[in-house]
Amino acid sequence: MSVRRNTFWKHIIIVFVLAILGLGFFILGGILLVVAVTPVPDTGSFASRQIDQSTKIYDRTGQILLYDYNRDAKREVVSIAEISPNIMNATIAIEDSSFYKHGGIRFTSIIRAMLADVLGASLSQGGSTITQQVVKNTLLTSRKSIIRKLHEWVLAIKLEQIYSKEQILETYLNNIPYGGTLYGVEAAAEAYFGKTSKDVSTAEAAYLSAMIQAPSYYSPYGTHKEELVARKNIVLDRMRILGLIDETVYETAKNESVAFSATARNAIIAPHFVFYILNQLEEKYGPNILISGLKVTTTLDAEMEVKAEEIVKKYALKNEASSGAKNGALVALDPSTGQILAMVGSRNFFDKDIDGQYNASLASRQPGSTMKPFIYSLALMNGYTRNTVIFDVPTQFSTECNPTAVYNNTPPCYAPKNYDNTYRGPMTFETALAQSINIPAVKVLYLVGIKNAINLVKLFGLTTLRDPNQYGLTLVLGGGEVRLLDIVGAYAVFANDGVRNNPTGILEVRDSSGAILEKYEPKPVMVIPSNIARDMSAMLSDAPARVPEYSINGVLTIRGYDVAVKTGTTDNSRDAWTIGFSPSLAIGVWVGNNDNSPAKSLAGLLAAPFWHEAMEYALSKYPKMYFRESSSVSSSVPPILQGNWMTPDRNGNVVPHSLLYWTDKNNPQGHPIINPEQDPQFTAWEYGVSEFYVNRPDLFTNPPIFVPISYQSEVSTSTSQPH
Repeated sequence: MSVRRNTFWKHIIIVFVLAILGLGFFILGGILLVVAVTPVPDTGSFASRQIDQSTKIYDRTGQILLYDYNRDAKREVVSIAEISPNIMNATIAIEDSSFYKHGGIRFTSIIRAMLADVLGASLSQGGSTITQQVVKNTLLTSRKSIIRKLHEWVLAIKLEQIYSKEQILETYLNNIPYGGTLYGVEAAAEAYFGKTSKDVSTAEAAYLSAMIQAPSYYSPYGTHKEELVARKNIVLDRMRILGLIDETVYETAKNESVAFSATARNAIIAPHFVFYILNQLEEKYGPNILISGLKVTTTLDAEMEVKAEEIVKKYALKNEASSGAKNGALVALDPSTGQILAMVGSRNFFDKDIDGQYNASLASRQPGSTMKPFIYSLALMNGYTRNTVIFDVPTQFSTECNPTAVYNNTPPCYAPKNYDNTYRGPMTFETALAQSINIPAVKVLYLVGIKNAINLVKLFGLTTLRDPNQYGLTLVLGGGEVRLLDIVGAYAVFANDGVRNNPTGILEVRDSSGAILEKYEPKPVMVIPSNIARDMSAMLSDAPARVPEYSINGVLTIRGYDVAVKTGTTDNSRDAWTIGFSPSLAIGVWVGNNDNSPAKSLAGLLAAPFWHEAMEYALSKYPKMYFRESSSVSSSVPPILQGNWMTPDRNGNVVPHSLLYWTDKNNPQGHPIINPEQDPQFTAWEYGVSEFYVNRPDLFTNPPIFVPISYQSEVSTSTSQPH
C-alpha cells in the first residue's frame, strides 16, 4: 500500500513540475512574440528624464501646506566614470547580482513572481532586475497591472539589445531616489557624506545601497537606524560572497564608523509627522509614488502642532539643565477617530547635537507604570471592583524562595519595592492605581495572568510586546517596550468607551489627476466593555485618591475639565512618561535621551509639567466633554470586593487575609475556593499580610475605612512623587 502511495505522489510531483515548465515556456514564448512587435524606446525618454511632480502634504483643513516633498529636488547627473566602483558593486550586489549576465530579465524570477502573485492575489512581487527598474521608473506609469508588467519585461529586453550595461547602470544610479528630495548617487553622496560619488568608501556605498529598498524607512535620520545598519551589513556580506570585496575590506567596512551630515533646514511644518506620513506612503505604494504628484490631506492640527513643539522644546531644555534628560516627545490624538492631531519627535528636528531628526514618538521604550491601567482593566473585566482591597506589604513572589524572604530581590527571588520604600497596608484598587504603588500592581498581574494580560494589551494596540513567555511579573511595572504613539492610542480606548481606533495620520490621498487613492474610513474595534472603560476613566481621574502622593489641584489636574492621567518612570532613569486623556482628546509625553543613556535622575514629575501645559492648551481648542458615569459596586459581591477586609474568617477570627484567602482569582465574585493554600502564591501573600499585621497593629486597631472618594477630604499635599 505504501509503495502505491509513494508512486502516486511521485506522479503528482512530476505532473506539477511539467505544468510549471510548460507555463514557463508559454510565458517565454509570449514575451518573445511581444518583443518582436514592440517599438524600440527612445533613449532620451529616460536618460534626460526630469522629475517635475511633487507630493504636497497638507494639514487637516487641506489649506495649510506642511511640506512640498519635491519642490527643492536635488539631482545632478554624472557619468559612469565619475561614480565610485564601490557604489556600483554595492548596488549590483543587493539589487541585481546577475546584472552583467542576464538580458534584461531573469526568467526564474518571473516564474517565482507570477506564482506568488497568483497565490497571493498580488502584483507587487519583487525579482526585478536593474534594467526592469530603469524601465519601470522612466518609461511606465506606477499603476500595477498584468499588461504593464508584460510591457516592463518586453522593454527591459529591448533596452538590453540597444544600450550597454554601463549606460543602463548609469541611468539607474542617476535617477534612483535616496530619500527626501535626493535623486541619484551624486546628490546622495553630497548630502549624506559631504563628498562626490567618486570618493565614496565601501562602507558608505553599502549604506547608500541599503537605502534603495525604502529610502524613508532606512533614513539615517529616522527611527530605524539599527535596521539600516543591519541592511548595510547584508550588502557587505553579498559583496563578499560575490567576490566584489575580499575579507579584509569586508571587516574594515563592516566596522567603519560612518558619520552622516546634518540635513539642511527646509520650509516644513511638523517635520517628524511629515516624514512619518511619507514613510507610510512609500511603504504602501513604493518609493516612486512620492514623485508622482500626490496631494495628501493629513489629520494634523497645524496650530496645535506648533504650540506642542514650543512646549516640548521649553521643557526639554529645562529638564536637560536639571536632570540631563535632553529630549522630549509628544503625541496628541482624537480618541473617537484615532486621528493624530500633533506629533513631536524631539525638541528640535534640526538640532544635530541631540540627533533631532530621530522621532522618539515612534521609538520602543520601557513604559514604567503607564502599563498598570491595562492590567487593572483586565482585573475589572474578570470580576474585581474598584473597591477591591489589595495589601501593599513586603511580599516574596518567587516560589523558588522562602516566603519569609520579603526583601530578597536577588534572582531567582523577586521581591519588588515601592518607589519610596514604604508600605501602606490595605488599599483599594483605585487608590493603589492612583498612587502608582508597585506591589499591589504586581499582585493584580498575578491574579489576571501574564498571558491574558499580554493578549489584552495587544488588542489595545501595544503590538511591540512579544511572546508572553518572555515576560514575568515585571510586565506591569513596564518590563516590555512600547511606542509613545501606540500607548497614547491605547489610553484613548478608555476615553472612547472601550472602542479602539488605530492611530492614523491620513485623511485623503489624491494622485496627480485628482483621483482618490485612499480616504479615511473609521474602523472601530471594541477592546473592553464600555462599563470597564468608564470605571478606568473614573479611577485615573480620581484626584482625591492620589492623596497624599499628589495634591488634588496639582500638576495632574486640569481645572474645569474631566481628565484622567497616569505617570510612569523607569528605575534606571532612562524614561519618564505622562499619558492622559479626556473624552475628546488623548495626549502623551515622554522625557529621556535618544541614545537611551540614563539621566541624572528622573525622580519627580519631569514629564508631567509639559503634559499639563499641552493638555490645558489643547482642551481649550475643543468642545468640553465629560466622562460618562462609572458603575457602582454591588452589595452582593464578597466584602473584600466592597472595600471591607475586616470580617470574620472561616475560624471566626477578625484578622486580615490576602485576596487569595477570600476569593477564587478566576471567579472573584463567586464562592471562595475551599483550599486556597493550593495556590502557589497563597503562602507568600498570607505571610506578607500577617507579618505586616504584627508590625503595624495600629492599622488593625483603627482600620482605614474605604468610602466613596467624593466624601474624602484632602489629607496631604505631599510632594513625594511615585512613578
